Amino acid sequence: MSWPNADVMFKAQIIKKRRDIKVNVSLELGKGSSLGLFGASGAGKSTVLACIAGIEEPDDGSVKLGDLQFFPPSLPLHKRPIGYLTQEPGLFPHLRVSENVSFGIPKHLAAEKEHCHWIETLRERLQLGPLWHAPASLISGGQARRVGLARMLARKPPLVLLDEPFAGLDRQLVRELIDDLIFWSRTLGFSMIAVDHQAEVLKRLCPEQALVLENGQIVQRGGWDELYGAPASPLLQSLLTPL
Repeated sequence: MSWPNADVMFKAQIIKKRRDIKVNVSLELGKGSSLGLFGASGAGKSTVLACIAGIEEPDDGSVKLGDLQFFPPSLPLHKRPIGYLTQEPGLFPHLRVSENVSFGIPKHLAAEKEHCHWIETLRERLQLGPLWHAPASLISGGQARRVGLARMLARKPPLVLLDEPFAGLDRQLVRELIDDLIFWSRTLGFSMIAVDHQAEVLKRLCPEQALVLENGQIVQRGGWDELYGAPASPLLQSLLTPL
């Protein structure tokens, strides 16, 4: 499969009716840029990511990466050149770490020297060497997050979606994983859309811009200085105030 032209912006309008709210969000992203989706639980942030990833189908709108149309019609999930990390790494417990990292890579590509070097680079950078031949069922939760990150990066996706992938991890590991993501985003040049309930995490991952959602609608968009300096609502102000 050939990836879309990476110089063309990603554009999406997601319209999706939920039980309590109607999500209606428009966004766009340039090559190598990042965007944070911020808001209270239930605001519709994860719905936006799920519709982009193909896990859910929008009721209306459009999703396009370069020349590749995700929706409409709905492009199958496995044909979307994205990386998607959630709270659950989704590893196959019966497979070894190395097999999980390379899962889904076509055999002809996996055998190429350049790809083998890339997998070795991921293995060393993410400190997976000691775990490489271990069954995924025997590694810790923090180690599983690293494996999930390596598996996502193995395909060198042009667009990465992060749906609170650091939930439940200690602060030190969160800092390390954020550093890894920032490093790889600069190395590979992928664009990134991230969701997290902690403003400081999003600010580090996506320093350029943020969209604030309330009840499925965008109530503010802009830089983090603007959000902190002039929050659009009392709810946003409360979310940005440290406990």
